[in-house]
Amino acid sequence: MNAPLNHPMPLLDLDVLRTFVAIAETGSFTLAASAVFRTPSAVSMQIKKLEEQLGRSVFSRDARSVSLTNDGEMLLGFARRLLSVNREAVAKFVMPDISGVVRLGSPDDFGERVLPAVLKRFAETHPSIAVDVTIDQSANLRRRLAERTLDLTLLTNSAGAYAGDCEVVFTEPIVWAGMKGGCAYLREPLPVSLWEEGCAWRAGALEALGREGRNYRVAYMSAHTAGQRAAILSDLAVAPLPKSFLGDDLVELGPKDGLPKMGDYSLAMIVAPDADAPVNAAADHIRATFEAFRETGKF
Repeated sequence: MNAPLNHPMPLLDLDVLRTFVAIAETGSFTLAASAVFRTPSAVSMQIKKLEEQLGRSVFSRDARSVSLTNDGEMLLGFARRLLSVNREAVAKFVMPDISGVVRLGSPDDFGERVLPAVLKRFAETHPSIAVDVTIDQSANLRRRLAERTLDLTLLTNSAGAYAGDCEVVFTEPIVWAGMKGGCAYLREPLPVSLWEEGCAWRAGALEALGREGRNYRVAYMSAHTAGQRAAILSDLAVAPLPKSFLGDDLVELGPKDGLPKMGDYSLAMIVAPDADAPVNAAADHIRATFEAFRETGKF
């Protein structure tokens, strides 16, 4: 029911809008509850009150999915703008006025997959800090940090292989990835797609194949995750990937498919010892991003 015209217009609660946006972005009441640090029942109650206040349904729900209604799609744009204005106001009057430039390094794989979410959220909370991103191999990123052309960087390596100046922020298994319904893994010798020399995933894959005595040939090489995915999706080869990179179009292959286990790899962060406030703010934001991923499974 619409509010009577002789009554004050109702005010939308920003906490409720934050929950609404979280549900829209995750497609799940449960994941959204983790993101906003509430219980699923509390989130459901917030959305119920929002729909009662607006007199419209904002979500369509069934047993397995949640999607926005037409009214929900319209509300989403308003909600994001209201939350953005709120963040700007808080940043101006409450949060420390931190400004400057952060020179951030990242390997290609995480640069493509994680950085968009990291940079978007960092810009929302620290609008006066500019981020200059360099994408390169981990060995080159470490060298750039030593040369003081980077302020902080992410690095990939096999688990436990970092020096003492590295802070491990994420660890997961490396798995063999194949095309869903593909047959590349059945061929002899096994066609594999690999990164360039120096890649931790390449080293782990070749070591595992050698240990098992599995015949293989390098059928495809690329220094970029997109190139590896292209080789897998065309069923030209199988390739080593972090388990979280698989998605819906790739399948995990293992011992039951004649492929050896490869162990874990880690993502670490190094921060320059003389880091200033903007750099430390970015480092804290990266830590929080991976902590949230461990809880929700989404970046």
